Amino acid sequence: MRIFLLKDIENVGMTGEVVKVKEGFGLNYLLPRKLGVEITSKNESQFKNRVQHIEHRKEVIASKTSMLAEKIKSFKLQLKRKTHDGGKLFGSVSPNEVVDLLSQKGVSVSKSQIDFGKSIKSTGKFDVTVKLSSKLQPSFSLSVVSESV
Repeated sequence: MRIFLLKDIENVGMTGEVVKVKEGFGLNYLLPRKLGVEITSKNESQFKNRVQHIEHRKEVIASKTSMLAEKIKSFKLQLKRKTHDGGKLFGSVSPNEVVDLLSQKGVSVSKSQIDFGKSIKSTGKFDVTVKLSSKLQPSFSLSVVSESV
């Protein structure tokens, strides 16, 4: 059974793709939940045009995302935080703080896209990864310094 996907489905395909699935999966899961539309000989030409339009839109989004990734890679950001003796922070650096720093530089991302690897609890230089897509995950340098009172 061939299905035109209306939404992204993990391990099946992305929005706008035509995928071949087993008939039971298509009839019992995809179609009732309106996640896809069955492609028949009557409506096949209509979906070919949609696929071309969606592919073009994906290319535009991919180029914008790659330009954003290059911009993020060039960042060297600095965050000032209050510290104990010995360079330990009061608390840890949160993704929201990094999102605020990036928004000051003109980059809009959500806190769920920020990945520290492990939590930042002391001063120093750290690599922070921004998950733009499954393939594009640029990193930038974040320096955490002691705030002088």
